[in-house]
Amino acid sequence: METTITFVPMKLLQRAVIVAGVLAISISVSGCSTPSASAGVYTYGQAQSEQIVRYGTVTGLRPVVIQNDRSSGAGMIAGGALGGVAGSAVGGGTGRDLAIVGGAILGALAGEKIEEQAGKTQGIEITVRLDNGETRVIAQADDQRLAVGSRVQVISGAGPVRVVPASGG
Repeated sequence: METTITFVPMKLLQRAVIVAGVLAISISVSGCSTPSASAGVYTYGQAQSEQIVRYGTVTGLRPVVIQNDRSSGAGMIAGGALGGVAGSAVGGGTGRDLAIVGGAILGALAGEKIEEQAGKTQGIEITVRLDNGETRVIAQADDQRLAVGSRVQVISGAGPVRVVPASGG
């Protein structure tokens, strides 16, 4: 018994790569926003909301990495499209078809890793001893001037908890 392997026609494969590229660009332009872990960034829905302020003293600081837990998929799609285009420049016939498929797969994997790395932010884990004696630990972007022993406000109630230098209290 003879096995026949059928490959997708080249024009169809090229069109699929072009469509994937256009889709990747559309996704990235259409507002795949990166969420912020900054104490100084509020979403529109968090603005003009009442919040609770507690005062305390920083007792510990530890560097952390904040990882975006959602992938838009744009890295994978764009990487796959670019890999497929790069693979189309190799050889001809069946070898070229295999190069396109292999390039698309490798490009998708590379694109996914690049997007994962781009979704990482340097952060700080802040331990605060509140004036009422309780201790709280909050992780946020490392964009506030904080030091062990400094007075801070712990702001909560309308979204994420934030730690900022105390303006009084």
